[in-house]
Amino acid sequence: MYYLHEDIISNTANSEEEQTDSSKQAIVSPEDYIKHPLQNRWALWFFKNDKNKTWQANLRLISKFDTVEDFWALYNHIQVSSNLMSGCDYSLFKDGIEPMWEDERNKQGGRWLITLTKQQRRADLDRFWLETLLCLVGEAFDDHSDDVCGAVVNVRTKGDKISIWTTDYQNKDAIIHIGRVYKDRLGVPPKVIIGYQSHADTATKSGSTTKNKFVV
Repeated sequence: MYYLHEDIISNTANSEEEQTDSSKQAIVSPEDYIKHPLQNRWALWFFKNDKNKTWQANLRLISKFDTVEDFWALYNHIQVSSNLMSGCDYSLFKDGIEPMWEDERNKQGGRWLITLTKQQRRADLDRFWLETLLCLVGEAFDDHSDDVCGAVVNVRTKGDKISIWTTDYQNKDAIIHIGRVYKDRLGVPPKVIIGYQSHADTATKSGSTTKNKFVV
């Protein structure tokens, strides 16, 4: 069951009138209705910045899924990131991990961070976020996919951000592999550097930027 927030429901709807008699009578093969399981069960979260509520009260669990078909059904039913109001987030995390630093699986971890310019919202944001989701549900990071906790997209006026969270900022081999694969999948030019930050550093930063522990 989907618990969809009114801010993220897409206005796209399929009309029953579009169905023809021939399509109703078509023979359905078993492959058409047997769903394809994912390696993990995932949960999609939505955050809307309402200053009258606490941070946790602004975070809503939208839906969980564990098949390819249910992923696409959910993705096609909600607004793309570029249509969200500033201050909103989507988070996709493995079931059992909440999208916050304090979660047991996250607190010793960190994130690969992609920062987009204002101009990139229309050109790249939705493409980058979908590719990020496909990297997660498709277990794109080989033996190091177990280190991945989830991903977040932050829609902000000054510039949007997308990040992949991992569980242990000291696991250098896993982090570097994930970063290289991720950069390649997004099509980020080799000369553009992306950085990895620990959540501990981000939470206690005193300046405007957090020091990168790793870069690719």
